[in-house]
Amino acid sequence: MNIKVNPHKKLHGIYQIRIGNGRSTLCTRNLAPGKNVYGEKLVKHEENEYRLWDPYKSKLAAALLKGLRTVPIRSGHKVLYIGAASGTTVSHVSDIVGSLGCVYCIEFSFRPLRDLIIKVSPFRENIFPILADARFPERYRMLVETVDGIYCDIAQPEQARVLADNADIFLQDGGWGLFVIKARSINAIEDPSKIFKREVDVLKNRGFNIEKIIRLKPFDKAHVLVLAKYRN
Repeated sequence: MNIKVNPHKKLHGIYQIRIGNGRSTLCTRNLAPGKNVYGEKLVKHEENEYRLWDPYKSKLAAALLKGLRTVPIRSGHKVLYIGAASGTTVSHVSDIVGSLGCVYCIEFSFRPLRDLIIKVSPFRENIFPILADARFPERYRMLVETVDGIYCDIAQPEQARVLADNADIFLQDGGWGLFVIKARSINAIEDPSKIFKREVDVLKNRGFNIEKIIRLKPFDKAHVLVLAKYRN
């Protein structure tokens, strides 16, 4: 089978793969060869193995397909991931930061964190699962060092405040936030556009400069991903 894999022209650690006559799709180089995380297809090419990145299961992949052209996550980076769940997007971030980086994974619910601990982190030494409530970052400050970036994807009210509170403790000046706003988790009947604006205003008032706002439809309804730079 004819397989072509090329590094993305603008995105570090992300690849575009074409299998046979099919469409080009996103993938990351597998840090744990032979292991998939959420049923994604594994493809071997030359000396490496790649994991196809499903935009219907990962909001970051959806944002990339909707026009996100800056992903401030690179090899060796330290990332705080808020709302890690069972590790779908976490695992692709793990691929990108590589063995020299690390991903601190905050998750409030035990069951998805258990899946992350059992099925993902044993094969990826750069993942550090933490059972904690992200609304109270001071409770896990002794477990997390200063990070280069924060990825926040939580289903609760005051999502922007949670990101900002964590940034004040853990994010270096000039660091980046990737923030998923889930409008229906904040208010089930209010116009999502009003919710998006209100959450973005919270970030602006807390020291973030907004670089990009991307609606994730059709991959996710009433969701946007916000790229923001912290202070500096």
